[in-house]
Amino acid sequence: MMKFILMMGFMMPLCLKKNMFWLVQMLLMLMMLMFMNLTLSIMNFCNLSYMFGCDMISYGLILLSIWISSLMIMASESLYKIDLYFNLFLFNVIFLLIMLYLTFSVMNLFLFYLFFESSLIPTLMLIIGWGYQPERMQAGMYLLFYTLFASLPLLMGIFYIYYEMNYMMMYFLKFYDYNLLMLYLCLIMAFLVKMPMYFVHLWLPKAHVEAPISGSMILAAIMLKLGGYGLLRIMIILQKINLKMSLIWIIISLIGGFYISLKCFCQIDMKSLIAYSSVAHMSIVIGGIMTMNYWGFMGAYILMIGHGLCSSGMFCLSNMNYERLHSRSLFLNSGMMNFMPSMSLFWFLLMSSNMAAPPSLNLMGEISLINSLMSWSYMSIILLMLISFFSAGYSLYLYSYTQHGKYNLGIYSFYNGTSREYLILMLHWLPLNILVMKIDYSMIWF
Repeated sequence: MMKFILMMGFMMPLCLKKNMFWLVQMLLMLMMLMFMNLTLSIMNFCNLSYMFGCDMISYGLILLSIWISSLMIMASESLYKIDLYFNLFLFNVIFLLIMLYLTFSVMNLFLFYLFFESSLIPTLMLIIGWGYQPERMQAGMYLLFYTLFASLPLLMGIFYIYYEMNYMMMYFLKFYDYNLLMLYLCLIMAFLVKMPMYFVHLWLPKAHVEAPISGSMILAAIMLKLGGYGLLRIMIILQKINLKMSLIWIIISLIGGFYISLKCFCQIDMKSLIAYSSVAHMSIVIGGIMTMNYWGFMGAYILMIGHGLCSSGMFCLSNMNYERLHSRSLFLNSGMMNFMPSMSLFWFLLMSSNMAAPPSLNLMGEISLINSLMSWSYMSIILLMLISFFSAGYSLYLYSYTQHGKYNLGIYSFYNGTSREYLILMLHWLPLNILVMKIDYSMIWF
């Protein structure tokens, strides 16, 4: 595991040299291929080096991080063209990737907390440095304070665990089961804010709308998954207390997911709509993890990977429209099928994956999560039906509004799309739908 950290470390000086923009991206792709060839043990942590290791959960999320980071660089070509501090941008992306890699691979709880919080800094830099509107400072503050407010109790909780157990390795957590309410709340809240759960989700749409395309991609694809990853890891020591408390979180998540789905229909900003749809999807993931059964954990993991690819691709699409029209308003972006018919196909493909149509990973994840929540309580079917129905509803709403109808008469000429843009979209869509063939890897890691 250390060799990849060294590789990323040596990529940092490259970022600051001239004409290295595409080389860094190619090196990330190469690193992706190297990481895919790692030998994996399904049951245990493997590839141990120092205090880093990798099991099935971290393997998938690290792969996703490297993949999305290389696509972020690809999607940010406009920074390179107008020379908007792109060296610093590359440096920032690699630094963020190192932090994410360390978060997912480290086995020490305290170091996990340290890197979990450190990934916030480069994200904040992305939003404040390369964001769009003047409100990006406010969005950055939202992101910072929502996340930091809940993370100090997490640190206290980790110190308490160390005080009790005298070690912090994640692998040994399975020997303990704490039945303490305060510890439970301390450990869990930081991850619920990061997911984000309904009630503490306000930072997410704000951050997405103000962030540049690269910021939106990494926020949607990886930052939300940090919360899910933390929950999957920490639930092992909180089983008894979670049996009593899970009802609260599942109800908040399901009702919140339903409300947010309705909220999606009120949006007039494309990015805002996609951001709110992320909150709706993540609410089902929280519900699945809180049921604490095999289907729930498995479905949460699959949906996290699927949503990472799908949501990131949708942000790329909205950015491609933004680069041409300089507006993300749905009113100005209507009737785009007349101008960009080939792009319309990708809108359709990614929207269909977003509403969990086969053969996407989202479908497998949602089936597993619906199974888990149904086995927990039959009553949850009502809200699950509503969330699934409205999920299809707002995906269709966004697709039909942007692609069909009368186009804006102010538009007079622009190009259909470059090979780079179609490649980015293909690299989002293909893994999302091809990985279903190897779904057994996601099913048997428990």
